[in-house]
Amino acid sequence: MSDADQLPIPASPEPRVEPRAGDADREAVADRLRSAAGEGRIDLGELEERLDRAYAAKTYGELDTLVADLGGRPADGADSGDDVLVLKPKLANIRQSGRWTVPSRIVAECRMMHVEVDFTEAVCPHREVTVEATCGAGHIRLVVPAGWGVRVDGSSTNTGHIVNKATEAAEPGAPTVAVVGHPRSGLIKIKQRRH
Repeated sequence: MSDADQLPIPASPEPRVEPRAGDADREAVADRLRSAAGEGRIDLGELEERLDRAYAAKTYGELDTLVADLGGRPADGADSGDDVLVLKPKLANIRQSGRWTVPSRIVAECRMMHVEVDFTEAVCPHREVTVEATCGAGHIRLVVPAGWGVRVDGSSTNTGHIVNKATEAAEPGAPTVAVVGHPRSGLIKIKQRRH
């Protein structure tokens, strides 16, 4: 058998390289997990375990497995175009705080429980963020950093149950939170951290 008659040796396949995830990808998945907990899809113990894994994840594949059973948008942010965080507690209070990326719209709804949204360590890529806050007997508390603006939208109802202590004007270039509040017997409280 001559060299020309020998069968070529198949090249070994290239190892599959898993794309690396960044901080924004980890934060997006953490936000989805918190929303899922608020919707009752996972309990608080599972939320904590998945959040630990999300912040330790190095690849998109690791992040995808954490949200694969939750439905909705994929971890890489290729979603339906909605930039919304939904916080609807059923069995336990929800606190959205720490380092997270603020979407353009937040929907917070509670009957008896409490929701806190703390923006003081958050990254906000938007000039204006709309918070749609509805509560029955529960409370919704918003905490904004110094320099941010807050505006209670004119379409809000039962404004006697909306307490806005964030009355400073927004600094140039700082975000403004537009609150559309619909409290019933509960309260919506807005507070501003000082410098």
